[in-house]
Amino acid sequence: MLRSLNRIPSYLKSTSRSFSTSRVFLNSESTESSKFINENSKYTVTTYSRPNIVFEKGKGANLWDIEGKKYVDFSSGIAVTALGHSHPEIASIIYDQALTLVHSSNLFHNLWTGELSKQLVESTLKSGGMYNASRVFLANSGTEANEAAFKFARKHGKSISSTKTEFITFETSFHGRSMGALSLTPNPKYQEPFAPLIPGVSVAKPNDIESVKALINENTAGVIIEPIQGEGGVRPIDTEFLIELKKLTKQFNAVLVYDEIQCGLGRSGKLWAHSHLPKEAHPDIVTMAKALGNGYPIGATMITEEIEQVLKVGDHGTTYGGNPLGARIGSYVLSQVSNEDFLKQVEEKSKIFINVLNELKSEFPEDIKEVRGKGLMLGVEFAKDPTPVVEKARDLGLIVITAGGNTVRFVPSLNIEQENIDSGLKIFKEAVHSVLLTK
Repeated sequence: MLRSLNRIPSYLKSTSRSFSTSRVFLNSESTESSKFINENSKYTVTTYSRPNIVFEKGKGANLWDIEGKKYVDFSSGIAVTALGHSHPEIASIIYDQALTLVHSSNLFHNLWTGELSKQLVESTLKSGGMYNASRVFLANSGTEANEAAFKFARKHGKSISSTKTEFITFETSFHGRSMGALSLTPNPKYQEPFAPLIPGVSVAKPNDIESVKALINENTAGVIIEPIQGEGGVRPIDTEFLIELKKLTKQFNAVLVYDEIQCGLGRSGKLWAHSHLPKEAHPDIVTMAKALGNGYPIGATMITEEIEQVLKVGDHGTTYGGNPLGARIGSYVLSQVSNEDFLKQVEEKSKIFINVLNELKSEFPEDIKEVRGKGLMLGVEFAKDPTPVVEKARDLGLIVITAGGNTVRFVPSLNIEQENIDSGLKIFKEAVHSVLLTK
């Protein structure tokens, strides 16, 4: 153990290093981050293409790397840290619960699994979301939440007919990377290396109800859609389309699943993105994750009583899901993001972002095609690949991320301070000017 500790680089051993509040420009070949990455990357499985940054500390809407450079974070870990980094109340909960009970497995009851489930149902009903929400399955991630939804819809379908097993998903959607969730994510880049996938999945066009009518039939068990597509380019789905979609699923006795893993839990300015919709467009299943744990791994699948009635003991389960620590954190996060005053502030902050981003669009009408989204889930679609803008912003001290369709995505913490909004948008404007005025 001591030998392992001695291998830790000196810059990681100190717990009292200062963190700069100024912008720092670094030689990427000689930074401590590069040294750390070069030493350790050979032990990690290939996933994403990552820049030469190693983050060490976060607070609120700010991050610091191991050189002490400060960043404004408009990504919140891909829409995860809705209450900001290192939230003091969540840190206190983690400490207290870790000294009390972290895990007991789903073979037994604990104080927090049922409490969070109850709060999710009650908050949803109060928020004007899913009017017949009834039960909750707690998992560990968004992918697992969608896998549960896939299974529950299949079980519901097979309770009607042994051939009712098919699914409909939508172009430019994203539902996860496990084999089931990946089967519902119709992106050749993600799917082809792992084909063949689960059969019986058809792909419709978002906001095109005729494309759904051409596919749905008596063998359709379920339809899954994001009310606001995230990875596909921050694309809100039209209300009228979702109303008609629900009519079709009811007509064919299929389950309608809303994937709100990214757009839910306050991100849209309401508790759920579908809380903006009339009852006639409400789903039969809602999946969630990301913000629910503010960085601690947790996901959930909320269902109606009709779906609960077809489930039997042993149909589904999890070892870690619903552990007391995760559920208690989720309970606190939910209490914050479901608060009406909190959600009003999300809407007010959204207006600031939208105004500034639309000013940029007016300044560069040929380069910026559209500003879209709801709440603090916003996208700026560029005419060309915006990676140079993202990279320049990062050099200047701002973290933003891309989404499909040449889109830069803005998903900051929902409680982001005005100071960070102003400084982050200033940096983004500077990055856009730097790239577009010198192209």
